Amino acid sequence: MIRLPQAGGGVREYVPRAEPRGDRPGGPPGGALTSRTVFSAAHVVADPYADTTPDSPAAVDWDATLAFRRHLWAHGLGVAEAMDTAQRGMGLDWAGAAELIRRSAAEAKAVGGRIACGVGTDQLTGPADLLAVRQAYEEQLALVEETGSQAILMASRALAAAASGPEDYLDLYGHLLRQASEPVVLHWLGPMFDPALEGYWGSADLDAATETFLEVISAHPDRVDGIKVSLLDARREVELRRRLPAGVRCYTGDDFHYPELIAGDERGFSHALLGIFDPLAPLAAEAVRTLDTGDVAGFREILDPTVELSRHLFAAPTRFYKTGVVLLAWLAGHQDHFTMVGGLQSARSLPHLARAYELADGLGLFPDPALAEARMRSLLTVHGVPR
Repeated sequence: MIRLPQAGGGVREYVPRAEPRGDRPGGPPGGALTSRTVFSAAHVVADPYADTTPDSPAAVDWDATLAFRRHLWAHGLGVAEAMDTAQRGMGLDWAGAAELIRRSAAEAKAVGGRIACGVGTDQLTGPADLLAVRQAYEEQLALVEETGSQAILMASRALAAAASGPEDYLDLYGHLLRQASEPVVLHWLGPMFDPALEGYWGSADLDAATETFLEVISAHPDRVDGIKVSLLDARREVELRRRLPAGVRCYTGDDFHYPELIAGDERGFSHALLGIFDPLAPLAAEAVRTLDTGDVAGFREILDPTVELSRHLFAAPTRFYKTGVVLLAWLAGHQDHFTMVGGLQSARSLPHLARAYELADGLGLFPDPALAEARMRSLLTVHGVPR
């Protein structure tokens, strides 16, 4: 029995599972997923011994960070590198992201893993005009392409601040798409993930923004591999997905409705590029392998129960979901500590973290439940929770 603090005050008793979750008949980890293209956005592991402050450049434990990417590749998932899950703009600056991209791309080549990397404008540290925004995108795009990785054109805070309307988005994205050497993924990240992106694509009206987004894609369909939509609005994603030009994929970034969006309907489905697949990698891979056989019901049976955990981790303020992701990586044994770059381990309350542990344990996410329990007990002790 372990005592877990509750959001309303006090503690409650919880009995952790004694054994790890047994494998279902989906086969062992490894091998490509065939029915869907699946990326996991991956977190970075901080160096807990570095003498840093929240304003310092990130100190990264590169060995542990790359080991976690090998874990994702071993399950057949692609890695979406240097995205917001890696704390871009929330502890990881462009210099750190550039090194992360280089190291991860080299590791992907070594193990044969699929990788796509975020291209943004976060080297701009103050107000910038549209020319500076374009040049910042170009610098990052060149680096990603030099590593042999696929590019993901991320939403830009600087562009959101500098653009005066839809025409600026059409012009800038058109330029970048013409310049890219290979088809890219366009990323629409909603303001729930980053408040600075309010009004992206030139309007706070999502219907108007959607039309601009689609206009960018329809003008350059051969330069767009797909779109990643992170608006937490399943209906809007389905409607957008149905309007994409032939050959352009939709990668769901909806951490609230991913099972139904990946399963799809008679008119299509979404692929996946999800932060929640960082902690859910084994279950996500098992579920998609089940879907590979045509067993939609089996896919939903595996993945549907994970939604409660995902909605908890991504609860408002959503941008702090990374804290729960790193907690679960520590509890699962993927890293030796619960320290984050920028000190972001303090961004969620103890009751929130306790509930994340309980939900993950219930799903059988921890390879060693006893280790997870011992580590959770140590965290609770530090915070003064009685045994």
